Amino acid sequence: MENIKKQKDPEDLKAKALRLADLARYQAGAVVSREILRKKTGTVTVFAFAKGEELSEHTTPFDALVVCLDGEAEIIISGKTHGLKSGEMIIMPAHEPHALNAVKKFKMALIMIRS
Repeated sequence: MENIKKQKDPEDLKAKALRLADLARYQAGAVVSREILRKKTGTVTVFAFAKGEELSEHTTPFDALVVCLDGEAEIIISGKTHGLKSGEMIIMPAHEPHALNAVKKFKMALIMIRS
């Protein structure tokens, strides 16, 4: 996660119809993230991964829902690889090691519920 670039945008996203996939832009050789919503109870973040970029294995104390918005990735959960393509989703269980590899350029929404 060391190579993540956060997009900053002063525009307010509330009360607007938007495409999630348009909220983070691809950048060569990088992972770009944009936090859409942050509350004590959870977060929603959109990520754009250049082909070949990855998130190294880690754990989180909460379940996380990944929704593929574009492209293709491999999600590794507790050593098992799951392919994820546009329109598909996967739940990464709390306390289980997981990682991500962008097979093609890849965009996802990450929804983390903290309860």
